Amino acid sequence: MESRRRTVGELVRERWGDHRPGLWFEGRVISHHRVAEGAAARAALLAELLPPGAEPHVGVLLDNTPEYPLWLGAAALAGAAVAGINPTRRGPELARDIRHTECRVLVTERAHLPLLDGLELPGLHVLVTDTDDYAELLRTYEGARPDDGGARPDSRFLLLFTSGSTGAPKAAICTQGRIAAAGRSLVDHFGVRADDTHYVCMPMFHGNAVIADWAPALAAGAGIALRRRFSASGFLPDVRACGATYFTYVGRAVQYLLATPARPDDRDNPLRLGFGTEAGAVDAAAFGKRFGVRLVEGYGSSEGGAAIQRTPGTPAGAIGRAAPADDLAVLDPDTRRECPPAVFAGDGRLLNGADAIGELVNRGASLFEGYWRNPGAEAARRRGASPGPGEAGPGNGGAGETGAGSGGAGEAEAGNGEAGEAGKGSGEAGEGWYWTGDLFYRDADGFLYFAGRADDRLRVDSENLAAAMIENILARYEDAAAVAVYAVPDPVAGDQVMAALALKDDARFGPSPFAAFLRAQPDLGTKMAPRFLRLVERMPVTATNKIHRVALRREGFHCADPVWWRPPGEETYRRLTAADVAGLVAQYRAHGREELLTR
Repeated sequence: MESRRRTVGELVRERWGDHRPGLWFEGRVISHHRVAEGAAARAALLAELLPPGAEPHVGVLLDNTPEYPLWLGAAALAGAAVAGINPTRRGPELARDIRHTECRVLVTERAHLPLLDGLELPGLHVLVTDTDDYAELLRTYEGARPDDGGARPDSRFLLLFTSGSTGAPKAAICTQGRIAAAGRSLVDHFGVRADDTHYVCMPMFHGNAVIADWAPALAAGAGIALRRRFSASGFLPDVRACGATYFTYVGRAVQYLLATPARPDDRDNPLRLGFGTEAGAVDAAAFGKRFGVRLVEGYGSSEGGAAIQRTPGTPAGAIGRAAPADDLAVLDPDTRRECPPAVFAGDGRLLNGADAIGELVNRGASLFEGYWRNPGAEAARRRGASPGPGEAGPGNGGAGETGAGSGGAGEAEAGNGEAGEAGKGSGEAGEGWYWTGDLFYRDADGFLYFAGRADDRLRVDSENLAAAMIENILARYEDAAAVAVYAVPDPVAGDQVMAALALKDDARFGPSPFAAFLRAQPDLGTKMAPRFLRLVERMPVTATNKIHRVALRREGFHCADPVWWRPPGEETYRRLTAADVAGLVAQYRAHGREELLTR
């Protein structure tokens, strides 16, 4: 680990004069030097476009085209910050994201221009990258050379929107120092070489693609290959064409790849490693067997609040142990007491999930640098921490010295990055501790296992359940292609369990066999069996291929898909009818909970 904190701008400048291939896109190849040259021209253009006194923020509303990394490099050189704008957002929500991050310049392409129609975006300068006017404008700055633009390690570099389950997305601040250190940490952790090629197929408005794919390539001097949008059928042809050795994934991307028809030459590819989240142990093993590529499951977030290291000897299903500088604990969010260690059966089943599962909390110093203009959300993350002089808030923007640039957020920022001068917890919960919002359990040896989002916790008959644990059980159903478990409100109090089930091709749902399957699962607790079962042709997903649980929860059993249910006191499932729905609504109304059906 380098002792001096570096900037992303320095890494961009180091590629000046490097004429090796640096960027692949749709059959075109651009050298590292040309990438640095293009970043310098755009940095000079940005400096001209930003009004005096404006926040140095540029919105980027693009697919994964070469313009995206070029504008990341430009922002790094200019000491500006990129706000990645999600193209799946629409109307007022899209306008809110642009206005909230105070972007005065927006970089987009013709395909996304209709998204801006009718939006109130005063004072916004829009650059459309695939037009003659844009090309002519850039020619004015062709001679620009990369300089530091006054950037420092604590300069804002990214404003990454988190995909929260309630309320508007929060823009997590990432400084140049943290992103540069995250890239270097992954280089060291995975042995990234200058002759590697990183395949960037996840959307670049998301932290996974930038922090875990682009940043380590930049730090190592490796090349990148861009896919405009993820394509399961295009994955292997792309990888072979550009010689990709490394890729990242999130959500259901690995399942989509496994769903493509198997071919005898699937293992004939140059990939060495895939790194990401939510593939699951079963699919990761299947991917390795079929494609000959090791997948490493990590844990991390845009906020960078906790680091977990995967080390040799990590048990199957575990993410790893706390990084050396972190003091991670699994706490009961109500009592703030540490949960007992997990107890496993001989076959690996968790026996005490109701007691062992809690929220992962970092009681040491974290790399969390704040949310842009959102002190309330920061306070919720820090749980009672008093805002310090360096924390982000209205009019501040620097996000302070919360360990920025000193290592990685979760294994997604590679593990062994020293998180500032982190001390251990004082023993009293709350003050200054970082609450991740993720559910975990820990075994007796200190290994941590992911159990879902805190938002995905259900409370059924006064018992706390983790949706991910139920999903792992339902995924054993032989006809299941995908499963999602979520809460719907109980008519009286708490929640009921609802599951969405996508079946394999040519499979048909049988209520009796499914009920028999549930009865045969030894680790399915008495409160875990789904009350409602929604059959979907394809699981709804977000732009980052994560299951869209918010939409599933919002629709509940009021949806167009067929829903089966298990009435109270019955063991088998039957179709939910309009009469059943009317009776249920009457129960909710009788207990004053009808409004919860549309939460």
